[in-house]
Amino acid sequence: MDKRLEELENEIESQQRNVSFDTKEYTIEIIVDKYLKDLDDEKNEFFVPDYQREFVWDEYRQSRFIESLLIGLPIPYIFLAETKDGRYEIVDGSQRIRTLAAFLKDELIINRLEVLKTLNNYKFSQLLPARQRKFKNISLKMIVLSEYTTDTTKNEIFERINRGSDLLKDMEKRKGIYKGSFNDFIYATAKNQLYKKLTPVAVWFENRQEREELLLRYFAYLDLYPNFKSYMGIARQLDEYMSEKNREFNEQQKNDLLKTFEQMINFVDKNLVYGFSKNGSNQVARVYFEALSVGVTLALRENPDLINRKINLKRIVKNPEFLKIISGKYHTHTPERICARIDYIKWQLLKA
Repeated sequence: MDKRLEELENEIESQQRNVSFDTKEYTIEIIVDKYLKDLDDEKNEFFVPDYQREFVWDEYRQSRFIESLLIGLPIPYIFLAETKDGRYEIVDGSQRIRTLAAFLKDELIINRLEVLKTLNNYKFSQLLPARQRKFKNISLKMIVLSEYTTDTTKNEIFERINRGSDLLKDMEKRKGIYKGSFNDFIYATAKNQLYKKLTPVAVWFENRQEREELLLRYFAYLDLYPNFKSYMGIARQLDEYMSEKNREFNEQQKNDLLKTFEQMINFVDKNLVYGFSKNGSNQVARVYFEALSVGVTLALRENPDLINRKINLKRIVKNPEFLKIISGKYHTHTPERICARIDYIKWQLLKA
């Protein structure tokens, strides 16, 4: 056999051993129950990992998904990964599962459908009881990776599944579209070594400019707070902010923002052992970062003396009330949800 082909066979066999999985099938009712039960305490059996905390589907896309289920169209597999404590991380399918939960809880009103037009403006509870039962009994297929699957393999699967989607590509697009001095400032600041230490991210997230995305959100939320636009998605608000900042950005603004940023990361470094990672994992949840970074900055503005104090920030971020606010259950970026998580950190610090 050709030497290189023999090496190829060895490589294939080696990689196949890294992927151990099983297939399962659950009804929608069971899936939603496993997702919602103990969600607020972050003990739910099917859980959304930090790197997927944002809920990005709009109501039209959610409605189309529900319609697909009702008319019997084939649905792609949901990917789960078993953890050592017997829970299941949703590697791919968090938008679908959260949509199902929202629909069954009457938090989703169906709209803009073209096939099941009569369903428009209806909620789940308004359907006939028989239809409700039939919907809850629809089965969805899942691929479940074993607990021995490495994080590297899970991340590889997640990247391959989502390549070509809009997920995590916003900053890549902005880099090409919104060129200017503020954009340059974001990319330069993202190289700060302390910031990099406080924001551990998996390699492929780093390659997608996740740290730059986090920084843009930090500076934008500081300026926009508390007047976020309810009629416009957060991604579009960030686009507009980047465009406007590039036009007006000057040396004084640069120095002011850099000073504010450095004060914030020094405070977090001093008071939180894992930085912006909730539990020392190699990923940062955007909602968690936004709440901490902006909340800390606003608190420091009101009481600059906080910078010199040692504060039990861990107690604040581990409080069940805060965990509930950032749970990522549904509509993670409405103005109310953004302000609620920022305000929580700000006022808890000012009371400390």
